[in-house]
Amino acid sequence: MDIRKVKKLIELLEESGIAEIEISEGEESVRISRYPQGMTVSQGSVMAQLPAAVPASALSQAAPPPSLSPANPAPSTDNSITAPMVGTYYAAPAPGAKAFVQIGDEIKVGQVLCIIEAMKMMNQIESEKEGRVVSILARNGEPVEFGQPLFVIE
Repeated sequence: MDIRKVKKLIELLEESGIAEIEISEGEESVRISRYPQGMTVSQGSVMAQLPAAVPASALSQAAPPPSLSPANPAPSTDNSITAPMVGTYYAAPAPGAKAFVQIGDEIKVGQVLCIIEAMKMMNQIESEKEGRVVSILARNGEPVEFGQPLFVIE
């Protein structure tokens, strides 16, 4: 399966509001879910194989969003920038390079804040808000989930 097709499926999933989709093409299959439960994407031998096929009724039900632990109260969604996808968070464009943003930096709409690696693709995450970075909630090289707060903006 062509990686461009997979990327297009991810974009369609983000735009549509569908919780999960599974597509099969010959022996290859791809399953993409907004809410991870273990490994969320399967593609032939490239990714880990998922258990037996999921019934269609299970695909139509939206999975509940991941809950935050009481020790980490959720910041106000008005002041936070969240992860638009599941992947690995990177604060800088390359190892050893200066971070895109630091606490106290003034940011503008469209400014690159970080990179999230998903399926070996580096996705630059741009700000949709203006303001000052008050807190950076993600750590470099750690996994992030869809909707997880990454930055608190003032």
